[in-house]
This record gives sequence, C-alpha cells and structure tokens, in this order.
Amino acid sequence: MKRGQLSDYFEGIGVKRLSAVDAEPKTSNQHEVGTTVKMRNDFLGENHQEKFPAIYIWLGGDQEGFTEESWATHYDARIKKPRAAEWRLYYPSNAVTEAMKAGDTLFLAKDQSGVLWFIVAPEGSTSEQQLFWLFDLRPEGKSFVSREFSDADPELDFAARFILDEIGVEFEEPDADKLDSIIEKFGTTFPKTAEFSDLARLTIPEVRAEDDPDAALIAWLDHEEALFRRLERRVVSSRIEAGFMNDYGTDVDGFISFSLSVQNRRKSRMGHSLENHLAAVLRAYDIQHVRGAVTEHNHKPDFLFPDLETYRSAPAGGDPQLTMLGAKSTCKDRWRQVLAEAEKIRRKHLLTLEPGISQSQTNQMEASSLQLVIPSPVHGSYPEVQRDWLWSLADFIDEVLTKQA
Repeated sequence: MKRGQLSDYFEGIGVKRLSAVDAEPKTSNQHEVGTTVKMRNDFLGENHQEKFPAIYIWLGGDQEGFTEESWATHYDARIKKPRAAEWRLYYPSNAVTEAMKAGDTLFLAKDQSGVLWFIVAPEGSTSEQQLFWLFDLRPEGKSFVSREFSDADPELDFAARFILDEIGVEFEEPDADKLDSIIEKFGTTFPKTAEFSDLARLTIPEVRAEDDPDAALIAWLDHEEALFRRLERRVVSSRIEAGFMNDYGTDVDGFISFSLSVQNRRKSRMGHSLENHLAAVLRAYDIQHVRGAVTEHNHKPDFLFPDLETYRSAPAGGDPQLTMLGAKSTCKDRWRQVLAEAEKIRRKHLLTLEPGISQSQTNQMEASSLQLVIPSPVHGSYPEVQRDWLWSLADFIDEVLTKQA
C-alpha cells in the first residue's frame, strides 16, 4: 500500500533559529521575520501584502502544546524604494507568538491548500529533534534555510506519519479504499480494540513475528491504524450527515461531545493496540509473561516476566529471572511513571513508538536505570550517538529468552 510523501501535504519548509528581534516584540517592537529569496522561490512567492491563513503551533515541554488559527502577511518593506527588496512575514500577536522566545526554532511551512504552518519548538526539545528529522532540515546562521518538497522524496514511514499526526496533519493512505472490504462488516460502529488488533494481524498473514519482531510490530500497528482511520472516516461522515440538532435547535453540546469522543478514541486506541500486538509477539516466541499484574501500591506494569507468583515470592532485592516492560505509544514525560512500577525490579524497560526523543531525555532515562526499547524501523529518527544505546524489540526478546532458558 502506498504511504504518501511530504509533497502530498506541503509545498515547502523554511527553518530558522529565532533571534530576540524575531521572537520578542516587547524587545524589538516588531512582529515579523525576514524571508529569503530561496524561500520565496520554493513556496512563498512574491505577492506584496499577500495575507495567508495560518496555523500557529507551540510545541513546548513534555506535556505542553497548543494551536491557534490566524493569519500572516508577506510583504516587501522596501517596495517603491530605490534600495533592494526586503521581504518580511508579519505575524499577529497570539498565544503561540507570546510563548516563543529567542533560541527557539521556527518551522515555517506552506501546505498544498495555501495555509502557512508556523510551528515553534524549544531548542533541544524532542519536538525540535523530531521536526529536524521529518523535514530533513536544520537552521544555519541567522536566516531561514529552506527546501521545496517533490515527488522524488521518500515515502512516509511509520515514524514520519507519527510526527505528522502529533502536529495535527490529517492524512489517509492514498489507496485506503482497498481496505473497505475488510471493515465492511462493522458498518458505522467501532469494534473493541482487541478485535480490531486481531483483524489487523489476520489480514496480513505474510507478516510473522518469528521472522522479525520489530518489523512485525510496526506492520501490524500500521495496518490497524489504516483500518481504523478508514472506519473512523465512515463513522464521522455518517454522524455529520445526520446533523446535530435537538428539540431546541442546533445541538452545540452534542457536537462538542462527539468531537471530544473522536479525539479521545484516537488517543486511547493506539496505546491499547500497541499492548495487543506486543502480547502477540511475546506469544509467538513462547515467552512466559503476565499482562497488567498488580504489584506494590496497586501499580500495574504492562508486562511482567515470567509471572506474578515469581515476583511475589522474590526477596525485596529482586530475582534475576524478573523483568518488566512498560508500553507507551508516546513517551513524553510519562516515562517516569514506569520507575514506580514493580519495586523489586531495579532496571526497568520501556517500549515506545515515539521517534527522535531528545538526548537530554534519554540521558535522564539511562541515569534512572531505565532502558528504552524502540522498534528498529524507528531507530533512524535518532542520531547515531543515541542509537548505540537504544534496544530493539529483538534485543529485549533475546534478553528475556536468555533469562527464561
């Protein structure tokens, strides 16, 4: 199945490290950034005082992130003057521009519908590292560095689509209609996540965990995500067509409630499907484990090896046979929750799908005796210095199999 390319969504991208003049209107008395000739040739154009619709996105700390819809104006500050043209992009004040500061990175992209994406990420953050990798571009000097997207760019892999989803880009596989026959039986109703996960594995029988556990996990997740989005589109379309009306007129509360349910279902489903497919991998290797066992203080590690009885009978210092594995589709600051689970196991393991976690975060994990497990197809989103430390799912399986031999 085709997976699309960045050119399906964006015409081009410019990246720059914000200076005080760019980012702090109170200091500089300006609300603008200068654009380059290459940016204008790549995607911005040179239409004086062109007003673009714009989406402003702040990708702050581990749990922070917000979006505002607004506009931005591109203009020549020296038009009808003898000196050379000087193009600038004027932005209005909003929550995102007020949050940004000197040193942050601005990613300025134009999508295929003509909307500008004004994305700001703090220096050294996971979001910044992810976007550097996604767009294959890093700031140099004081001006924008830019590139145009084309059909020659590689197809979007799992990690790329993960990041696009994180910043709010809605996407569907180019040939997603081929999935309709698989989901036809559900009509406009969502099945339980476990049933959907089973269906995803059954409908790509050529994928075997025994051949490559990392590739299998990603393939199953990828396929289930495509099935889910196709069914979601059908369910949401049906609900919108039915309209939001009640005895008093337009049902605003009903619309808001439905919208929230769509977002919440997306967030919770991925975590559950990750655990479902991970359990299938463990079964394929006949690894003894228990899922969701209750340990001290009512904690429930996602996976405990080999079983709860061995854990309970182990001394306070632990048992060499014991292993625990947390599973979180997105890591962010929640990795610290794993540290409190299964007190008898000193070194924790956490599997996540998140690409490009910052080096400062992975350094903190290592210092906290937590080993990060990342499916190998996602390793490419990490710099070489971090890849040497990361474990793949195959590495983790080898470790547990050795203990259980």
